[in-house]
Amino acid sequence: MTTPALATALDALAATATAAGLSAAAARTEAERLAAAVAESSPGAPADWLKATSSRTTASGSLQPFFDAAVSARRWRSAPTDLLTELITRNSPHAQQYAEALATVVDAAATLGDPSISAIAAAEGTKAVHRSAAAGRDRAASPPTARPLPTTHHLDTGPPTPGDLATKAAGSEIPRRPEPEPERTLEELLQELDDLTGLARVKDEIRRQTELLRIERLRGEAGLNAPTLTRHLVFVGNPGTGKTTVGRLVAGIYRALGLLDKGHLVEVDRSELVAGYLGQTAEKTTAVVQRALGGVLFIDEAYALAEDQYGREAVDTLVKDMEDHRDDLVVIVAGYPGPMARFVGTNPGLESRFARTITFEDYSPDELRRIFENMTRSADFEPRPETLERFDRLAADQARGEGFGNGRWARNVLDSAIARHAWRLRDVERPTLDQLRTLVPEDLEDVVDIGTDSEATA
Repeated sequence: MTTPALATALDALAATATAAGLSAAAARTEAERLAAAVAESSPGAPADWLKATSSRTTASGSLQPFFDAAVSARRWRSAPTDLLTELITRNSPHAQQYAEALATVVDAAATLGDPSISAIAAAEGTKAVHRSAAAGRDRAASPPTARPLPTTHHLDTGPPTPGDLATKAAGSEIPRRPEPEPERTLEELLQELDDLTGLARVKDEIRRQTELLRIERLRGEAGLNAPTLTRHLVFVGNPGTGKTTVGRLVAGIYRALGLLDKGHLVEVDRSELVAGYLGQTAEKTTAVVQRALGGVLFIDEAYALAEDQYGREAVDTLVKDMEDHRDDLVVIVAGYPGPMARFVGTNPGLESRFARTITFEDYSPDELRRIFENMTRSADFEPRPETLERFDRLAADQARGEGFGNGRWARNVLDSAIARHAWRLRDVERPTLDQLRTLVPEDLEDVVDIGTDSEATA
């Protein structure tokens, strides 16, 4: 049966987390959410997931916990989880082992329900993302003199904040407050921005915003009057256009300018701000804001907060917290252009605080090809020239409307190609290194409609 496989994988991951100095409960919750995101598109998966995570089964037998968990963890299908990122950032020797435990969870999740070949291929890509992230940590360690992790998952040693206490009172574990990101110079951050594929308009807008804020700071230091400029931003565009990546760079740039103390990014969506009852949402939103202080709070698909009274309560709380913490909090809201314009117009406080909108345009076919090449080589594969020509034809045939996946689409093409590559070598007992690395055009055959991934994760 599939369900015990996931339950066993979750138990093993919790043990690995304990060995790494993390909270076993926090690690299990994170892995359950990742498993739901991986299995989200598979018919019958919710019921299997609930059996493996019986503590989350509701009395009514509702499947809602599965969908809530899946929505909250979609970004981890293409980026390392928060706890793995923590281990990597702290140069922990346990990072690779934790990544392998997550890969086992993903394997088990991919068998829930009745998965399609696309779902299985996507799961392979998710495993590769986590393993590559941890492997990058191992390559970077020179020598591997990792600092020991604390014995608990909480990184701070100071007293809990009001948001911490509110969360604890609601019966949840106190959220960790991220440590500062490694400090980089403004020149390094702007160079990384320039190195991103495409996004010419975005790069220009970020540089203009950087100069505007830099001069404002210098005028203040010179004793001159300076208008209080809004630092909050609206990012609009299709999925996979680099919004989260640029958001992280903005956090670092603001820190380099002396506007933020930590320069970290906390990425959330509606599910992580809204509770099931009026009154609880304000506490939940404030707890998230507390985590983001000194950095950037990135709210994906922010227009979902305008759907009902619970979301409006989160918006009202957010506007108040933005005012209370105007010197140590930057908020970026992201999503599709039309809905985002209507969302900002739903609250006068939002309109006054989000004066600058940055548009992320779809990638051109040439830019998609460069993204695909970079992803392929980062995964230790080598595409033949004719394979890239096949990719060009696929990109040219893709409909470009709202919801087109851009970089996410290129990732899905690679995930499917990796799955077909493995199947192509099924009868080769000892493949050569060249066979293990080479993607041929046939590996991209029949990858005509692999889905655009309608979520608006950047």
